[in-house]
Amino acid sequence: MQLTLTIDGKKYVVDVEVLEGEEVRMPASFPEPTSTIQSKPVITPPAQPVAAQPAADGLPDDKVCRSPIAGVVQRVNVQIGQKLQEHDLLVVLEAMKMETNITAHAAGTVKRIMTLPGEAVKSGQALIEFE
Repeated sequence: MQLTLTIDGKKYVVDVEVLEGEEVRMPASFPEPTSTIQSKPVITPPAQPVAAQPAADGLPDDKVCRSPIAGVVQRVNVQIGQKLQEHDLLVVLEAMKMETNITAHAAGTVKRIMTLPGEAVKSGQALIEFE
């Protein structure tokens, strides 16, 4: 079955498949639209700077590596006392069947490891503490 549609003055011919055993009831005509929707750009004010909030665990952000996402720890690649350089791999998380590498944001020494492989972590949760 073919239908002819007119949109914005342009005619379109559309092939429609009617499945066997289904009744097709088409109106003789469609009513004219009673209103027009026009889109307008949404203007949002610039974001106001937000003062840094202390973490709930009380650890300073410059001395801790936090999870950027919720997920499950697949591997912990460091040991207590290990010296690290910036961008060294610390932890591998899995979320939605994708692995995310968590790296050191600064050079330092691993003071404490606060997670284990197989453990579920929340976004913002402290994983590794540095000294």
